[in-house]
Amino acid sequence: MAKASDPTEALPLGGVIGVLGGGQLGRMLSVAASRLGLRCHIFEPGQDPPAGHVAHQVTTADYGDSSALVSFAKSVDVITYEFENVPADALDELESIAPIRPGRNALATSQDRIVEKQFLADLGLGVAPFAPVDDLSSLEQAIATIGTPAILKTRRFGYDGKGQVRISKDSDLDAALSSVAHAPAVLEGMIPFDSEISVIAARSTTGEVACFDPGQNIHIDGILATTTVPAPISDSVRTEALKAASQILEALDYVGVLGVELFVSGDDLLVNEIAPRVHNSGHWTQNGCVVDQFEQHIRAVAGWPLGNPARHSDVVMENLIGVEIDDVAALTTEAGVGIHVYGKAETKPGRKMGHINRLQR
Repeated sequence: MAKASDPTEALPLGGVIGVLGGGQLGRMLSVAASRLGLRCHIFEPGQDPPAGHVAHQVTTADYGDSSALVSFAKSVDVITYEFENVPADALDELESIAPIRPGRNALATSQDRIVEKQFLADLGLGVAPFAPVDDLSSLEQAIATIGTPAILKTRRFGYDGKGQVRISKDSDLDAALSSVAHAPAVLEGMIPFDSEISVIAARSTTGEVACFDPGQNIHIDGILATTTVPAPISDSVRTEALKAASQILEALDYVGVLGVELFVSGDDLLVNEIAPRVHNSGHWTQNGCVVDQFEQHIRAVAGWPLGNPARHSDVVMENLIGVEIDDVAALTTEAGVGIHVYGKAETKPGRKMGHINRLQR
């Protein structure tokens, strides 16, 4: 069997891709791999993960379980992940046995908001003003430099609006720090913008790059509600967004799919954040493209050529949040709607339970 440790070789049919994390992204990666004749082995601490319903194999163990990590790594050809916050010690254990794609550099960059912002700024890409915050004194200094309104965010582990609070000139700063548990943080200036877009881009082991069309994102309560493709942006903004995503891929020597979120203000772009994995705002590709983001990621990490990212339909992706999953029965009667249910055991407010893709006529 060709091993992924040799970057010139593609995994053969039947090859095994290890996936760290068993949530909905791992689930959809497993489905995509199976269509290509490849298999996924999921490593997930939680019982009965959504990915386990469709994957070839599941290891249920904590990321601190050295023997389980070693056994997992020895059973796969290459390792990827569905979320950014994999413990560094676990990666040390795994990387000594099997290659990890995307590489550690991408994880380290995206896991810390300060490191991420500085990386993007060093590439010459536009970012919002930012400053590190470790305590009340540094928060006051950051506000004096950046001004208000601003957003205080934890440097690590924030998602879907969690781990952040808005700062105005009248904010109680002690309360703001308490709301992020006094964790190391970053203050980001709030820049007026017309819209938020994202680019889902991929890079192969040979350096081939392919980008899907930018989509426009709408958030409600910090959670992505819809992504509309094509985004209502000018050709020049579209070109610059794709160039920015490609530049980031190259700078990280990246292999796999990357999500890049950007703010649009007129003809100017600011990069908000990057996600070194398949991304919620790329779910529209499942019904809008022949090769979706999940297959593209599997192709990349398996050493296969990338697929054509061309869009054949306009799409609006809508997340099904919390009890909205109860609408699935009614949605099955609608024409032009692709339904994707995640198989989560418990419905909770604010929890992503599935999504639909509405093809636009």
